[in-house]
Amino acid sequence: MIPRTLDELDVAGKRVLVRADLNLPLVDGAVGDPARLEAAVPTIREILRRGGAPLIISHLGRPKGKPDPALSLRPFAPALSAALQDTPVRFAENCIGEPARSVVDGMRPGEVALLENLRFHPGEEANDPAFAAALAALATCYVDDAFSTAHRAHASIVGLPRLLPAAAGLLMQRELAHLEEHLGNPKRPMAAILGGAKVSSKIGVLRALVHRVDTLILGGGMANTFLAARGIAIGRSFHEKDAAPLATDIERAAEAAGCSLLLPSDVVVSETRTAHAPAETTSLADIPANGMVLDLGPLSVAHIRAGLRQIRTVVWNGPLGVAELPGFEHATHDVAAYVAKRTQEGTLISVAGGGETAAALAAAGVADAFSYVSLGGGAFLEWLQGKTLPGIAALAPGGGPQAQTGTAG
Repeated sequence: MIPRTLDELDVAGKRVLVRADLNLPLVDGAVGDPARLEAAVPTIREILRRGGAPLIISHLGRPKGKPDPALSLRPFAPALSAALQDTPVRFAENCIGEPARSVVDGMRPGEVALLENLRFHPGEEANDPAFAAALAALATCYVDDAFSTAHRAHASIVGLPRLLPAAAGLLMQRELAHLEEHLGNPKRPMAAILGGAKVSSKIGVLRALVHRVDTLILGGGMANTFLAARGIAIGRSFHEKDAAPLATDIERAAEAAGCSLLLPSDVVVSETRTAHAPAETTSLADIPANGMVLDLGPLSVAHIRAGLRQIRTVVWNGPLGVAELPGFEHATHDVAAYVAKRTQEGTLISVAGGGETAAALAAAGVADAFSYVSLGGGAFLEWLQGKTLPGIAALAPGGGPQAQTGTAG
């Protein structure tokens, strides 16, 4: 499904609501990983170049429909201004009503407005038409540049395109183009690497992938659940006890589909989940009762590399261990280096998705060597399943008002 593009939207002299994804970690009140913020810059610059006034809207965290100072978007205003090379960014203390209207009315040509966290209002996640209308009243048209939230049927994602002329931003267009180019008709054999914590949150994509890929490689807490379902004692390692039947079902489905399922064969364990904690590498049979599996061992890494040797396309979501903790990033970085090397040699197409995955690849120094790294997590996984994403459908021709009239006044 191809959405309307920014080129098809007349933004000159108009206020443009831009749905960005600024759901980024704050460290001591400042923006930590700036990747998603920087990814929003090209669309904002293009709107400014064409004489439009960008009004940036986003969510941050899960404030449960009420204001939470710890989840305010205020720290993002100076960060966004710096990313835009000191373009003035005004901040509105609410995303609707008089505080937003006052800031928007006071904008000068060449300025940008950043509105407060959408999720401070219950109407955002409830897709409340009244909340969408209050947002729409601030602008003349709408641009969705947040592929990573396209799987959410929220007011700012599907409500606004029903009320305003709408189009996909440059980042959204780039995400969809790359995913379709590399994964729409992938070169085979194909493998998927899935890590992260939970089986239950990825059960849909697991069921879809065993029928789509030739090899499925599991790591992280997800692999722990599969090991426990096989009756392996994994000590105090994180896993989902209730998801054991799901793991067993996935194993059976993979076998029936002819999909090779690759689980860890050795692991790195520690008694504490802290950076540089004392750790040891053990076989699965020797995991101590008080130990926690925090990374894969060198034998597991060797098996993964061997399993990828004949693969032509790999898709990756989730680190293989607790990669954010120094000392437990080795398996993720080692496999990433191998995938990057094969990609650079021209023998492998590699696509990764999700914020944690992107951060891990960046820390490994290989993100630029992959064929494509998407910032979408849940949206990336749902796209892999072949689902129609609500945010994309809302931007399709016929998905919203066609008249593109009005001014910035």
